[in-house]
Amino acid sequence: MKKRRTLQDLTIKDNFLFGAVMHVEENCKGFLELVLGFPIAHVVVSKERSMIYHPEYKGVRLDIYAEDENHTHYNVEMQMRRKKALGKRSRYYHSQIVMEALESGEEYETIPDTFVIFVCDFDPFGKELYCYTFQNECKEDRDVKLEDGCCTIFLSTQGKKEELVSPDLVRFLKFVTADLEESEKDFGNELVERFQKTIREIKADREMGGRYMIFEEMLREEKQEGRIEGIIEAKQDDILELLEDLGEIPKELQDKIESLEDLGKLKALLKIAAKSASIDAFEEKAEAYFCSEEAK
Repeated sequence: MKKRRTLQDLTIKDNFLFGAVMHVEENCKGFLELVLGFPIAHVVVSKERSMIYHPEYKGVRLDIYAEDENHTHYNVEMQMRRKKALGKRSRYYHSQIVMEALESGEEYETIPDTFVIFVCDFDPFGKELYCYTFQNECKEDRDVKLEDGCCTIFLSTQGKKEELVSPDLVRFLKFVTADLEESEKDFGNELVERFQKTIREIKADREMGGRYMIFEEMLREEKQEGRIEGIIEAKQDDILELLEDLGEIPKELQDKIESLEDLGKLKALLKIAAKSASIDAFEEKAEAYFCSEEAK
């Protein structure tokens, strides 16, 4: 059996620990200044949006949401593994911030500037850069900027072109990708030292250990639910695909199949569909499964 990881086993690239460290506003401020290259007077990190500080929070959200003194909004997320559609994921975060601003009554001209930052323990675009920055500009004339206030940044621990970024950013990203033992060494970087100090404090906090256990349980349940839902949807699709070969599927029958979530019954119906010579023959044999479901 695979040993369950504890809070003591985590490094900064683990989402829970990264979120806990970045919720310390001085850490978040230092990180943003390092990445963006301009000073920030102060930031406010939203704790209400993260189950790290609100175990009752429904859903496993670990990205960091912050706002500075200029009303600029920041969304920061750690990415340990390559995921599909990171670009569209960033678009979603930008639009989410904008919609919340509009719902609060802001006019278009006062919509906040937004930065979405992904810290990736892989190279998202394969160009060996430590930092990929995206802003909208005119394709025909790159001197013409859209000035929509949106900026998306992907940091990569796998970069190689150190001359294009600051030495401090390189040191920080080497800290991110370090294993547990290596992460304790001196990286010659003030922000890393601050992160290391915060990590030691978090790991010594019994309450944070309890929160991590809650997070792990929620994550397991979410993964299990997602896996089962995927299997159920696949079985439903397989049944409908077999029935389509037999003719037009009545809307009522399709609705019954798509609303059936008992995996055992779906497996039985899949066998019936495979052996049926017509839609009517399938419905006749399948009726008992739908009746028992309606009786619940």
